[in-house]
Amino acid sequence: MHLVCVTKYRKSVFTKQSIELIDKTFREVAKKMDFEVIEFNGEDNHVHALIEYPPKLSISQIVNALKGVSSRRYGQAGYKKPHKESLWSPSYFAVSVGGAPLEVLNEYIRNQEKPSF
Repeated sequence: MHLVCVTKYRKSVFTKQSIELIDKTFREVAKKMDFEVIEFNGEDNHVHALIEYPPKLSISQIVNALKGVSSRRYGQAGYKKPHKESLWSPSYFAVSVGGAPLEVLNEYIRNQEKPSF
């Protein structure tokens, strides 16, 4: 699946370092839940992830775990959240990518503009 998570109110809060923290967190959650983050990148107000997961997991289970743990770790690292205790918008975009060549999606995600600061 291609997953896009957006910050609350689409506020520009991510830095290069905070994107790296979220990437690391997503990968740790994936390992614990037995799925794989194939590609990850982000801009100042959203992240993209290419995820391969087994049929025993639902998309909502995966997203809830990724957003919950990453939001908690983001706050613990001292980063300012866009709204009180919320890092993420409650919505997300997820689409199946079974028919698309994975290398095309890898390249798309890799080429997202990272925050420069």
